[in-house]
Amino acid sequence: MKTRWLPLAALATGQFLVVLSGSIVNVALPAVRTGLGLTDAGLSWVVNAYVLTFGALLLAGGRIGDVLGLRRVFLLGTAVFAAGALGATVAPGAAVLIAARAVQGLGAALLAPTALALVLVRYRDPRERGTALGVWGAVSGAGGAAGVLLGGVLTGVAGWRAVFLALVPLALAVLLAVRWLVEPVPGRGGRVDLPGAAAVTGGLLAVVYGLTGPWPVAVLGAALLLGFALRQRRHPDPLIPRRLAPVAAPNLLMALLGAVWLGLFYFLPLYQQRVLGYSPLQAGLTQLPLAATVTLTSWVVARVAGRAVLPAGLVALALGLAWLARTPADGGFLTDLLGPSLLIGVGLGVAFVRITAMASAGVAAEDSGLAGGLLNATRQVGGAVGLSLLTLLPSYGAAFLACAALTLLITVTGKAMS
Repeated sequence: MKTRWLPLAALATGQFLVVLSGSIVNVALPAVRTGLGLTDAGLSWVVNAYVLTFGALLLAGGRIGDVLGLRRVFLLGTAVFAAGALGATVAPGAAVLIAARAVQGLGAALLAPTALALVLVRYRDPRERGTALGVWGAVSGAGGAAGVLLGGVLTGVAGWRAVFLALVPLALAVLLAVRWLVEPVPGRGGRVDLPGAAAVTGGLLAVVYGLTGPWPVAVLGAALLLGFALRQRRHPDPLIPRRLAPVAAPNLLMALLGAVWLGLFYFLPLYQQRVLGYSPLQAGLTQLPLAATVTLTSWVVARVAGRAVLPAGLVALALGLAWLARTPADGGFLTDLLGPSLLIGVGLGVAFVRITAMASAGVAAEDSGLAGGLLNATRQVGGAVGLSLLTLLPSYGAAFLACAALTLLITVTGKAMS
């Protein structure tokens, strides 16, 4: 019976790897800026090149998995991800580093939706699926904090390039484990709307770039997204079929949560290092309580019923972010970071598990890859758009307060939709 959960462990590690890669670089950003001479705008693109490419291509990645076979596409994505991480390790300049991060995003866009789909296909019993989604929520939430922790340790000990190099053997280990433990799931055939995928990818990239750059680029991006939406209405095999309309509401919630999640793990290490004077190692170690709380909460919430659990968790998250928004220049860990971290950990653990379960409820097996891609896409795209807007705010405190306001918006929106 224990061996039945080994495939989940391998697939969840793949998901952990994807989330880890989105945050592991954050503590290293000051060192990357010094080493490669990046501007503030360029620094945000070290994060956004991964997050946005990942999010923009997830719909296509999920559909490709359904068409060609889930395990086959997962293995391909993991290999591409490892190649991108290796390229970032040896990048001689900012342009190559950002391009390598985009390659990582491409690999993640193939890896993440097929990993979740393989879990949904394998664990169909309600109790087993609840346990599996609890694990999924735990690694999704804890991966952010663990990335900051590991990134701080590696940057402090071996320099910023080590944060990318560490991802390579982990990705290869996941590839081998899934190839050995997870049986193939045949593709159902059909076509992938490649022009539609190109339109949504280009549109999202242009919109996010235009938010902090030339506004005509954002207008062009909006036009591409409008064209994508019109194309979906008349395409015989669209990337987002109408039968997935019931999961639109939880995906909207996940998009807002993505903005909160990425904003938190982008600005928190910067505040700790630039204002409080923490070393990368110290900034990383302070994430231990947050990571542990997310993991424990996710595990518990997967076994607890009740409609009030999600609103309560979101209120805890908002309170933690509002507390963190004080950002005193002489702040201490015990007085100004530990309390907010515990509240935030509880809130993230609840939110990831509950919203993931809502977004996968009632999805047919043949659409499992697409549903996984859609859920990950909304989180990543929401995070990229949110980060672009949050970087326009005047202070770290304002950014955390905006994240708290977004969390309250999730709470109100979720209640209105239920």
